[in-house]
Amino acid sequence: MKVLLITPPLTQLNTPYPATAFLKGFLRKNGIETKQADLGIELVLAIFERKNLSRIFELAGQKKKLSSNALRIIALQEDYLATVDSVIRFLQGKNPTLAPSIVDGGYLPRARRFSGLQELDWAFGTMGLQDHAKHLATLYLEDLGDLIVEAIDGDFGFSRYAERLGRTASSFGPIEKKLEQPQSFIDSLLLECLEKHLQTEKPDVVGFSVPFPGNLYGALKCGQHIRKHHPEIRTVMGGGYPNTELRRLEDPAVFRYIDYVSMDDGEGPLLGLLDYIEKGEADDSSLHRIFRLDSVLHKVVYCNNAAAKPVLHSQIGTPDYSDLPLSDYLSFIEVVNPMHRMWSDGR
Repeated sequence: MKVLLITPPLTQLNTPYPATAFLKGFLRKNGIETKQADLGIELVLAIFERKNLSRIFELAGQKKKLSSNALRIIALQEDYLATVDSVIRFLQGKNPTLAPSIVDGGYLPRARRFSGLQELDWAFGTMGLQDHAKHLATLYLEDLGDLIVEAIDGDFGFSRYAERLGRTASSFGPIEKKLEQPQSFIDSLLLECLEKHLQTEKPDVVGFSVPFPGNLYGALKCGQHIRKHHPEIRTVMGGGYPNTELRRLEDPAVFRYIDYVSMDDGEGPLLGLLDYIEKGEADDSSLHRIFRLDSVLHKVVYCNNAAAKPVLHSQIGTPDYSDLPLSDYLSFIEVVNPMHRMWSDGR
């Protein structure tokens, strides 16, 4: 059996969210072949590939009603296309010599995010050239993000994707409505990233770690794609969001996109679920802290084998970050307050 663990978009872009690394270390310790992927960083890097950004400008230009800010960004598209590759490499720490050009003021095209910009020597001093440039490069990408939200996908955000929909935990209706709409260009890029891993790894089970509301839509969109194009693959969702918002799951609608929902720490439930799947999904006695859909009754069932032994801390193993593109993450400085940068800058 082969497992693919996925962090769907989007969490912070400066470092991998650690859940899949912990689960991979545990599963490999138990002899289960496991791979992992962070579709958040992959999606953002795909968006800012020159060819895809060019397509975004093309689609945005077809909109009839756009704000003056969006029109300004479109008017400057050649400047954005000429600089985007270098800016991404700079924020990855691969092109530090670009900092003077960014800070000098003539390199980056500027839109609304730069409108309140003041003299920043008070924040970065004369020695903080790299940090100053990171801040300006972050504003540059946020301008492009504003264009995407206005003209391409209103639910896009750099550290959250469709978070507004994920927060409506009292009803599955709004997020399902979005899932059943024609996919946006951003959706298509996400599913291209997913399909690449499915074709390469050919997993039997795909697990989605959903720590925040902003990860829910991405997980369900991927689950929808797998259900349609790879029905032989089983999918499971766990993480902070299900643990807090889906503990009393009763709506069967979520199981149109995901096969199983895991509660609490994922090690034990996931190990039991893999055993259940490997044995043909007939005897559910190995399942604990797992929601599944009873296909006969069309009712959500919570399986919790009380005899299952808890996984001790000494049995968890070591987190394994292999497969994750650690050199490709982006360091953002969204605001100059040094306390706020801890979430988005560095690892």
